[in-house]
Amino acid sequence: MFADNNILLQNYDATCRLVQEIAENIHERNRQQKTGGNPAKINMTLRASLQKLKQNINQLRESLLRASSSRCIMQSEADRRQNLVDDLVTRDKQLNATFKGDVTHPELSRSTLMPGAGGEGGASANPWLVNEPEETRGLGFSAIKQQQQRIVEVQDAGLDALAAVISRQKLMGQDIGNELDGQNEIIDDLTHLVDKTDDRIRNETRRVKLVETKSASCGMLVVIVLLLIAIVVVAVWPS
Repeated sequence: MFADNNILLQNYDATCRLVQEIAENIHERNRQQKTGGNPAKINMTLRASLQKLKQNINQLRESLLRASSSRCIMQSEADRRQNLVDDLVTRDKQLNATFKGDVTHPELSRSTLMPGAGGEGGASANPWLVNEPEETRGLGFSAIKQQQQRIVEVQDAGLDALAAVISRQKLMGQDIGNELDGQNEIIDDLTHLVDKTDDRIRNETRRVKLVETKSASCGMLVVIVLLLIAIVVVAVWPS
């Protein structure tokens, strides 16, 4: 994978040099046109170079897509490199338009059309490697992939721990639910017992009232009988 990365870098360097070469050839073609020269040969070279540039950009795009989809590079790095490829596409359109005469760029040069150009002595670091995250800087694709796998393993371990906690909470919830079911059964039994006791109390109360009523009636009868006996005795007692 590290070798693939080197190939990508070499292809990007070659494409950037081709952009510079085309820009310089267009500048030379324009100079020849102004001085009355015959630019036919350089136009043929430019057409072939522009076609080669398009092929190189397509190869870079496909290689970057494979590297990104296989997770050989981090997504943020893939996005950054995609921006570099998009910049090459823009410069390709500018070169084609200038070659066809659709626009005029009197000073087409490395400073305006060479990606990553500029700086002291016209040299700069390959932008394909610029702004790489600190944690992946200097690492090959395989090392980056291993690093990503370690990160995934740590995340998996965290998810496993979270799953264990959730499982324990689920068991606790089930135990609490079972306990509540048992308490509800006890409450239902107590309610039933209270209802039966209440019915018995009402029945006993009615019986007590009935006995009281009967006792009162018997007492009245005894009084009446005694009064009758007293009346009879008084009536038959000799004066």
